[in-house]
Parts: sequence; C-alpha cells; structure tokens
Amino acid sequence: MGKRKSRAKPPPKKRMDKLDTVFSCPFCNHGTSVECRIDMKNLIGEAVCRICQESFSMTVNALSEPIDVYSEWIDECERVNTLDEDAAKDED
Repeated sequence: MGKRKSRAKPPPKKRMDKLDTVFSCPFCNHGTSVECRIDMKNLIGEAVCRICQESFSMTVNALSEPIDVYSEWIDECERVNTLDEDAAKDED
C-alpha cells in the first residue's frame, strides 16, 4: 500500500516595502524636506518643501503614490529649465 501524498504549503507572500513619502527639495537641496501628500477624496497630490515653501500639485488616480507626485514635479522642473534654455538660445 502506498503513502498518501501530503499537500505542500504555498510559499509565504513577500511583503512589499513601503515607499518613501519624504524627499529632497530640487530648489533648496535640503534632504528630507519635501513631504508628499495625496488627497484621494479630491484626487489631488501635493508636494511641499518645509524649508523654502515651494509646492507642486497635480491630479492623481487610484494607483498614484507619493513617489509619483515627486517624480512628476522633478520632470516638470526639467521641462521648464529646457524651455528657458531654448528661449535664451533664440535671443542670442
């Protein structure tokens, strides 16, 4: 007579590490001075620097995280800087 096959337990689920909600400011370069908050009721994400009071707001969706708000702020800063450089080259 054969043995009954035992059921193997499924492997434990991996825990997702928490993403940061505090970042460095692109204007004053202070580390951990920008705090990102998401208001899911109004679908607004906001990043505010506690040192220089710079802020950025954007619309968010259900999948947005604070890192997304900060990344969008950095992208917007780079886009504005390239526009300023292009305008300065046109004046010369």
